[in-house]
Amino acid sequence: MAPKTNSLGWSTVKFILMVIAIILLAITLVLWRADNQRVERLRMDILDSTIPNFNFLLRPLTTLGKIITDFKAYNRVYQQNQELKSELQRMEGWREVALQLEQDNAKLRALSNLKLNPNLVFLTGEVLADVGGPFNQSALINVGSLDGITEGAAVLDGLGLVGRIATLGEDTSRIIFITDSNFRLPVTILPIRAKAIMNGNNSLYPELTFFDSEEQIKSGYRVVTSGSDGVFVPDLLVGSIIKNKNKLYVNLAADFANIEFLRVLRSSKGKSLRNNVDLLVNSSEN
Repeated sequence: MAPKTNSLGWSTVKFILMVIAIILLAITLVLWRADNQRVERLRMDILDSTIPNFNFLLRPLTTLGKIITDFKAYNRVYQQNQELKSELQRMEGWREVALQLEQDNAKLRALSNLKLNPNLVFLTGEVLADVGGPFNQSALINVGSLDGITEGAAVLDGLGLVGRIATLGEDTSRIIFITDSNFRLPVTILPIRAKAIMNGNNSLYPELTFFDSEEQIKSGYRVVTSGSDGVFVPDLLVGSIIKNKNKLYVNLAADFANIEFLRVLRSSKGKSLRNNVDLLVNSSEN
């Protein structure tokens, strides 16, 4: 019977505590909502006497509030940082585009500044594809017979000779590069005007053979077309001399690593069959 009595006693205590709590809450509600000066003074007295005693509870709450505020601020900063990173990536992409456009612009400016014989004109075309291999170096360009181009015409970039037209079509042509192993070119070495033959060797440093006055040839001398083959006009820049032991090589002036736009020379007597072809003519008088 003892356990049952204890059980009834604990239930009674809980009931009494709940009633006391309800009464206290009701009194607090009445005091807090009552509109009376005495009640107002009583409320203030209660607050003055209780709040200082609960400062130890308010401090953790205040600290927790600061932590929450700081976390929200950190979250905003993190989101802004992610947006800035994303914007920076987009700007990097635009930077690459701008650099590519700047390079293309520089190449086109270089193409327009070369001084040529006034009896020669040239067409600027875009390289469509590199169709060569390790033993056959060539490319396709988007100009052809309808543009007044003839087979064997010299092809240059903004710096020097690149090759010649090997196969001619109406709208496209195939260029064989001067680096091709089958390419042979009579050249003149300036300023001593020594004659030689440049042989392509599938590298950017073709070899010179059948040259005269070897003892007078020095590294850095310019190499230009001689025109003696009847294919190329004379004095087109090819490159400069490199001496290696008993052999002579040519450091090509053309930038073969970045060939995108090239110009094809043709005689001013040639006529284009197209209605809308812009010919860029640079005379030695300009």
